[in-house]
Amino acid sequence: MRGCRMLSKRKRQWRQLLTAGPFLLPSVFLFIVFFFYPLAKTVYLSFFLTNARGEAKRWVGWMQYKELFASPEFHQSLLVTLTFVLLTVIPGILAALCLALLVEKPIRGMVFFRTLIISPVTVSVATASTIGLLLFNPSISIITYGLSFLGVKEIAWLTDPFWAMIAVSLVTIWLGVGFNTIILLGGLQNIPSDIVESSLIDGADFWTRLRHVILPLLSPTLFFVLIVSVINAFQAFGQVNILTQGGPSRATHLLVYSIYRDAFFNFQFGYAAAQSIVLFVIILVLTLLQFRVVERKVHYQ
Repeated sequence: MRGCRMLSKRKRQWRQLLTAGPFLLPSVFLFIVFFFYPLAKTVYLSFFLTNARGEAKRWVGWMQYKELFASPEFHQSLLVTLTFVLLTVIPGILAALCLALLVEKPIRGMVFFRTLIISPVTVSVATASTIGLLLFNPSISIITYGLSFLGVKEIAWLTDPFWAMIAVSLVTIWLGVGFNTIILLGGLQNIPSDIVESSLIDGADFWTRLRHVILPLLSPTLFFVLIVSVINAFQAFGQVNILTQGGPSRATHLLVYSIYRDAFFNFQFGYAAAQSIVLFVIILVLTLLQFRVVERKVHYQ
């Protein structure tokens, strides 16, 4: 009797799978074409030397990975990328959180400010980088002109290694602040109002409510924003390509830009593929670490 039930259950599961299969096929096809095949091709090319057209010509095994980890340029690019992630992720999340807290209340006229704050979502990386190029241009820089009234000397935004990284980071933060604000604003509006009202009745001030009520209840949303922001920071390319081209003195030479240069300027597609796989592994490991460590601090309702 029990065997018949198990057989019937399996038949029902297979029937459900066959029913759902046709609906899943378009998504599976897209995943294969745009994710699994490029990933497999990249892994394949990382073990070969290629010609100028990217065709695999000679098997070299792990040689390109060994050269990569022994390369001082790769070490510098990795350090620059980690610095860039630190300069953009945490400040970007804090800025978005402050903006979300400011525009959360349904005050008259607040819709205009919400629209203004989240407007960077509609701006492409190329457009934002071009705007940044105008803002940080040493000849016509509005920022430098404004700072001159405060007695600040002219800053070489795009030609000094330190300030070039700051300029690229500021453009990146501005690009991501709209999306992060939308997500955090949605999280704030989903916090039960009775819990906040209870803390008000108990006499809690704003900072006490923020620390002990709002942030714990907002932690799942903050965790999501953190994961997405870290991944996006590691994949940053357009702003570097337009603003600094990896300079000056490789100060903004991120890993993605290094992959781009090796593939499409040096035509070392195998070496670029090896860098891509290393970058993929770094992002994967960091994401798993965040789920392992940071998620412990998340309070799910």
